[in-house]
Amino acid sequence: MQARIVAAVRGVRWLAEGWRLFAAAPVAWLGMLGLYYLMVMLASLVPFLGFVAVAVTTPAFSVGFMAIARAAASRARPELALLFDGFRHQPRSQLVLGAVYFALAGAVFAAMAFVDDGSLRAMLSAKRAGSEAAEVSGALTPLALGGALYAPVMLLFWFAPLLVAWHGVTPVKALFFSLAGCLMNWRAFLSYGAGAAALILAAPFLLVSLLVLVSGGGLSPKDPEVLLPFMLLLLPPFYGSFYASYRDVFGSPKEA
Repeated sequence: MQARIVAAVRGVRWLAEGWRLFAAAPVAWLGMLGLYYLMVMLASLVPFLGFVAVAVTTPAFSVGFMAIARAAASRARPELALLFDGFRHQPRSQLVLGAVYFALAGAVFAAMAFVDDGSLRAMLSAKRAGSEAAEVSGALTPLALGGALYAPVMLLFWFAPLLVAWHGVTPVKALFFSLAGCLMNWRAFLSYGAGAAALILAAPFLLVSLLVLVSGGGLSPKDPEVLLPFMLLLLPPFYGSFYASYRDVFGSPKEA
């Protein structure tokens, strides 16, 4: 297993490739993404066990979305079965990865809860109730800590599920190679992160502002029904960009 080192500009191109893969089959992407999040919502109705189920199956479903991206890249029609592709390739290893992911994600949440003075819980409770939180500045510390702790977890799992499914690598080696591949290409990932941040912050703001202007002020950017569709539209291109990064660093599946 050998990771390539790519140019820094490739990080931005991964985002562009993600949009191209989304444009190749937008209906299929949105349909399967909607199905997945419907399953997540149904699982979340079960206290604790639902969270465990979602976390443990996250690596396997990530393989499914990469299989959809691979189909779009080859101009094939993505089929529903591809969403569950991760459960057909090394399913036990995928569940091992899921257990590790659950443990690490749980540790991150535990650390956030430990430093939270109640502000974050109050903000989340207010959001669920549909009211505005009185004070959110106190929530910045646990959120910042959570982001810092989750970053290495994200690097560990960026490539790991695909390396297990498509390369037959053991979970431990897959986590190692994923982290190594990300660190070796830190310049590309830095440009990717900058481009992704700009896209997440700028694109919805510009589109929503245009919609508010067209509606004559009848809609507000704070309305969830205004912002949510744009955020959902960003998810498939990001999944496509993950596949583009894998293909650049570890080669296409045909080369594996």
